[in-house]
Amino acid sequence: MTVASDQALLDRIQRLEAVNAAALAVHASLEPKESLHRLVSEAVRLTGASSGSLVLRNPNSSLLEIEAAIGLPPAAAVLRLPLGKGITGWVALQGRPARVGDVRLDSRYLMVRPEVRSELAVPMLVDGEVRGVLNVDSEQADAFSEMDERVLDELARHAVVVVRNTWLFEQARRRTSLATALAGIARAMNQAFALEEVLQLITREAADLMGAKLCSVLMVGDDPEALEVRASYGAGPDYLGRGRLSVDESLVGVVLRRRRPLQVEDVRSSRLYQSTEVARREGLVSLLSVPLVLGSEARGVLNVYSGEPHTFSNEEIQTLLALAELSAIALERARLAERMGVAEDQLRQSDKLSALGLLAAEVAHEIRNPLTVMKMLYHSLDLQFPTGDPRSEDARVIGQKMDLLNRIVEQVLDFARHAEPRLEVVSVRELLEDLRVLTRHKMRVHGVELRIQVPEETPGLRADPVQLEQAFLNLMLNAAEAMPTGGQLIIRAEERPGEGSVPELVLSFTDTGTGLLVPPNAGRTGFLLGSKKPRGTGLGLAIVTRVVEAHRGRISFDSKPGVGTTVTLRFPVHCVSATE
Repeated sequence: MTVASDQALLDRIQRLEAVNAAALAVHASLEPKESLHRLVSEAVRLTGASSGSLVLRNPNSSLLEIEAAIGLPPAAAVLRLPLGKGITGWVALQGRPARVGDVRLDSRYLMVRPEVRSELAVPMLVDGEVRGVLNVDSEQADAFSEMDERVLDELARHAVVVVRNTWLFEQARRRTSLATALAGIARAMNQAFALEEVLQLITREAADLMGAKLCSVLMVGDDPEALEVRASYGAGPDYLGRGRLSVDESLVGVVLRRRRPLQVEDVRSSRLYQSTEVARREGLVSLLSVPLVLGSEARGVLNVYSGEPHTFSNEEIQTLLALAELSAIALERARLAERMGVAEDQLRQSDKLSALGLLAAEVAHEIRNPLTVMKMLYHSLDLQFPTGDPRSEDARVIGQKMDLLNRIVEQVLDFARHAEPRLEVVSVRELLEDLRVLTRHKMRVHGVELRIQVPEETPGLRADPVQLEQAFLNLMLNAAEAMPTGGQLIIRAEERPGEGSVPELVLSFTDTGTGLLVPPNAGRTGFLLGSKKPRGTGLGLAIVTRVVEAHRGRISFDSKPGVGTTVTLRFPVHCVSATE
């Protein structure tokens, strides 16, 4: 063995010892960042380099980010390299080391320091996958040998151990953090009862939990074919003003229909995303959308957007799915609470109506007794005046008004007694035509055009004609009073399939008036004390409701202030004809 070979062997042993010493120093620290910084420092020292860096592949963006560096300018700390770009990116993409004697002659080189002449980079493999690159540079040409490459490769192996332990620790920490956060969110949702409050809480907590730029909840509303924004956090006016999204045509509609999460790497360039311009103006890049399933039905989606390219990991997807499940439970509870509130309000209104009935009965009895005496005395007077005497007309009006008072008292008593209907076959068409004649003066005074659209073949109803007339008349007079400056009242009737095997006769009274005044939280069928008149008691609508319910029917309304009201009555048809 020659002196030169002995010296080479000695150098190799010394280098291996130095690598082992460096490895011990690296693993001695419990701080991952400190360990990686020390490892890069040892790599620079052992290879005689002038600078060095350790870059890791971000699993969410797939970009290479500098984790530790020695001798690089401060601007390099924010450098983000895609796979394949620069010598470092090439090593990460190919999974093979690169030793370049003169970087000026290599087209792959991406200049960070103009003084650099040679570069050595080796991949960091974790379970056969490149997770990072250990890199050193020199200001001298051909500065790195094959031995330097072996030294750097050995140091990279030790770096992998540090990185793996760091990731395992970070994953455990993140899981603990997520579990704590989800538990906190669950407690907060359990304390929120209002639906809007729950929705705002969901978006805020989801944005914080996922580190998102924007979070939104889109839900199906009155139109089952459209999604609309119900709550958002971090959204600007462009996002909020983009309108409804089609369930069939939008990207998030796919999430709703399939009930599966969906992520888009860049919504600004996605052909399926409907609002690319909005995304650009709002600075939205990557999207993760998960379904909100209430019971057995998907009712909406929960979306989170990042402000930069981001690939959502399985862990992040599962986290958002868990939050969506919590959100669905909280939303269902809030909806039930609102329904309970509506039911309580309706019960209170019903109690008021019952009390009103009792009061009306008492008042009617008190009025009827003296009224009966007055009528008896009036008839016993047998007031007869000569022809042309104005007192004759006065006496006639007095008698007429006493008869009117008597009819009103009887109506109030019928309302208070919950009178059962006296059923017979009633032709709805004929009844409405009679009411047209009866109300023609009222309609003409108010400038109301009355249109009755009831086909001749409309089936008859087994009903109490007096009560049915009372209900229809109330609705027609209410409509007329809601149109003091004129308008249109359309009454339609048609037979439709009902619940079970019993068909329904559906009557709708549609006006173009001022709208129906209904107490807050009265619900879609909660007429009770609702009124079309600012000072009205709503007793007319209460009578209508009671008549309809006494005939085992249903009543509902759709009212828009300043546009008009549609009152819909549904009666079961029990196989009778209008001529039976």
